[in-house]
Amino acid sequence: MKKNIKRGYRIGRYIVYKETSVEPKELIWSFLGSFIGIACIGIIQNQYLDQSDNILLIGSFGATGVLIYGAIHSPLAQPRNLIGGHLISAVIGVTVCQFLGDILWLAAALSVSLSILAMQFSKTLHPPGGATALIAVIGSEKIIGLGYWYIFFPVLSGVTIMLLVALTFNNITPDRQYPANGRFLRMIKLIPWPPAKNRFKKDKKMC
Repeated sequence: MKKNIKRGYRIGRYIVYKETSVEPKELIWSFLGSFIGIACIGIIQNQYLDQSDNILLIGSFGATGVLIYGAIHSPLAQPRNLIGGHLISAVIGVTVCQFLGDILWLAAALSVSLSILAMQFSKTLHPPGGATALIAVIGSEKIIGLGYWYIFFPVLSGVTIMLLVALTFNNITPDRQYPANGRFLRMIKLIPWPPAKNRFKKDKKMC
């Protein structure tokens, strides 16, 4: 009995270690991608908008950065989930705020729960989307004052910038690939397909 418990403990510890261990070079690319992605949005905010309220920098982008730069193989980090999750949640958040904004507790709860339901139904589940919906309800006066423009600025604009940075930094080395399935990359033709490593293997077999 004790041997089985110890064996199970060792196996569990090994699995946790393997799932959470990250190579040093992965840390570097994750840092660079997230830094530049958020910095680009911040620079646009700093150069062209009022500094009294960070309209373009919303909290949900921080959580998005963790996924698309630090967990690039996660299904929740893929472009469909990134774009769809944020936009669907933004639409729901603004709509709920328009009708129930005076009842804050109800609007906040309903915006998040409806966003989760819509993302699950549309297969675009992206956890930061819940925060995007919530911000549309509890955000500053300027955020709420944007109305449905909130969907385009800051949500769509910020998501687009972060996606472009992710497509660049997550595909610089042959060891990283984003999106995970590669179909999105083939469509926009940002990088050669298949990746250089796979092409080399195919050429070697042909020889």
